[in-house]
Amino acid sequence: MMAKSVVLAASLALVLGFGHFDMAMAQASGTAVITLEPGTTSKRPKARPTAARPTTAPNATAAAASPATTATAKAKPPRDPSKGAVTNLPIPRFVSLKGSEGNARRGPSLTHRIDWVFTTPGMPLKVTAEHENWRRVEDADGMGGWVHYALLSGVRSVLVTGDLAEFRDKPTRAAGVAYQAERGVVGRLMECDPDWCRINVQGEKGWIEKIALWGAIAGEVVE
Repeated sequence: MMAKSVVLAASLALVLGFGHFDMAMAQASGTAVITLEPGTTSKRPKARPTAARPTTAPNATAAAASPATTATAKAKPPRDPSKGAVTNLPIPRFVSLKGSEGNARRGPSLTHRIDWVFTTPGMPLKVTAEHENWRRVEDADGMGGWVHYALLSGVRSVLVTGDLAEFRDKPTRAAGVAYQAERGVVGRLMECDPDWCRINVQGEKGWIEKIALWGAIAGEVVE
């Protein structure tokens, strides 16, 4: 029985400044097409008069630091760079855009200018740093900035990077082709073994090698 072939097409473009990603589906002739909706001056402080050195011996409290005080003053061990400073979750890690639009700012606050606007719902984003309620993220092209955590979702998604990726019935190249997808298509990640991931694109499900995706880490297992 011939495997069903569905071709999904997408075009993803990013605009500097207040630009938007625009996703449009290109319909392939003779095949079913699933449409994806897009979308400070510091001043030197004045010198203060220097107090005369006391001639009397300092009081007992300041005479010497107690062992307990000395231990407390010891520096804390360095933070693990592979963990987020806020969540303690792995860095880097992948998340997705929760809504239909997300502003990426130059710094972690609303006072910083917007450099990018993500407009593809569910698109995968890589978290590279954390600061309070902000996460520094980037897309498959390395573009991005600081996004408020409320605009991000823990639901995993992936982006097809191959020109015409084949999704198979099983995680092996010998399995039949369930459907095909063009570069730029976004799908929901269902599960992964070290080399393959099972993806859902508009209801169509299939396995694809990680080398044809962006949004999954090599060797990562997702259940």
